[in-house]
Amino acid sequence: MRVERASRDAATPLYGGLEAGGTKLVCAVSSNPARGALAQVRFSTGDDPSALLAQVCEWFTEQERAWAPLAALGVASFGPLDLDPRSPTYGFITTTPKRGWAQCDLLGPLRRAFPRRPIGFDTDVNGAALGEGRFGAARGLEDFLYITVGTGIGGGGLARGALLHGLVHPEMGHIAMPRLDGDTFEGACPFHGRCWEGLCSGPAIARRVGASAETLAADHPEWERVTRYMGVALGTLTCVVSPRRIVLGGSVRRAGQLGEAEFFRRTRAALAGALGGYIDSPALRERGLDGFLVPPELGDDAGVFGALALAQDALAEAARSR
Repeated sequence: MRVERASRDAATPLYGGLEAGGTKLVCAVSSNPARGALAQVRFSTGDDPSALLAQVCEWFTEQERAWAPLAALGVASFGPLDLDPRSPTYGFITTTPKRGWAQCDLLGPLRRAFPRRPIGFDTDVNGAALGEGRFGAARGLEDFLYITVGTGIGGGGLARGALLHGLVHPEMGHIAMPRLDGDTFEGACPFHGRCWEGLCSGPAIARRVGASAETLAADHPEWERVTRYMGVALGTLTCVVSPRRIVLGGSVRRAGQLGEAEFFRRTRAALAGALGGYIDSPALRERGLDGFLVPPELGDDAGVFGALALAQDALAEAARSR
């Protein structure tokens, strides 16, 4: 993550951001997220949320001693999440298959450690979308999607400038998928088997071929399957949500020895095939799929940038409600 200059204006609020992912948890503090972070740290997510959240609270407390009291916090987390402030389990991770984290009260320890501070709370992918929209590859757009393909598959985004919410939040990684000819793999998702996540996430690739995506040779047939499935899923989302851009992040996009550029080339070709020439837009005609399906400008820091943006928005909302 970019490092902000160590000096800061004492009148500028200090924001804390927490990105909770399936394998790592990233914390940062910043007085100007557009410029970077004053400090950041990474923890292994592990399977003991109580111990980890105690470490997180202590780290933020240390940053307050070093810099200033936090004005607001933002939390962007893997899910599923309870995002309804009226719910008795607001701030909880709910039905995740991740060991130790189901029904975890994620916000509770932060609220107790930092009382009376506004806390913005959303999914990790909505957070990453907010980060890319404010500081990265989707700047200037009000309608776009952010998709991450890594330990799991998730999607978030903005519609008319507002983060996507509803009954709960988007679970794009769990859309049902058709079966390619000759594909007998039953999928890796414990809930749905052959959903998008069950076919194209990092663990799904590893279960199918017995090796991680990072180690697969460029000519491995798994890349053909994965990019074809990716094209089908992205085509479905394009038809349903009609985003102006899709930002595709996560570790799988790096594609081992195949490489990110070739992964995107194949996925765009598969997306074009899935759309079948039906979606007609001046923007697509002008820029093509190279400008429609793009990698994240913020790279792996999109989520923590988004968490800091959630903190900014929480502070602004608190000021408006006074």
